[in-house]
Amino acid sequence: MENLSIDNTLKTPDIDFDAQKGILKISGRAIPENPEEFFLGIIQWVKDYFKSPKDLTTVEIQLEYINSGSSKFILEFLHLLQDMHNSGKKCKVNWYYEEDDEAVFELGKHYQSILNLEFHLIETY
Repeated sequence: MENLSIDNTLKTPDIDFDAQKGILKISGRAIPENPEEFFLGIIQWVKDYFKSPKDLTTVEIQLEYINSGSSKFILEFLHLLQDMHNSGKKCKVNWYYEEDDEAVFELGKHYQSILNLEFHLIETY
């Protein structure tokens, strides 16, 4: 399977999904005008990856800002991880937030509370 790499813009995050290593990274700003258009291809890639995932999939999410439309798709992405976890595959999420970014911290905390996954909240400086 090919890796997925999308360079960030002022409104969209950097996507670096390495299928061979099982490391999926999302970083930057997630405020696209049309989140569905941006995230649909990413969601499809993840569905394809989960047909034959690595023994451990690690997700690294480090967003400096996320709008409500994007948070819906991030949650859909995380639900796919949970489905994979429920089918017996190991996965973990590292959710990074800046020390004074209450909004991103609270969003990560919310996701952590509703998902049955290994989910780490990691403060950065």
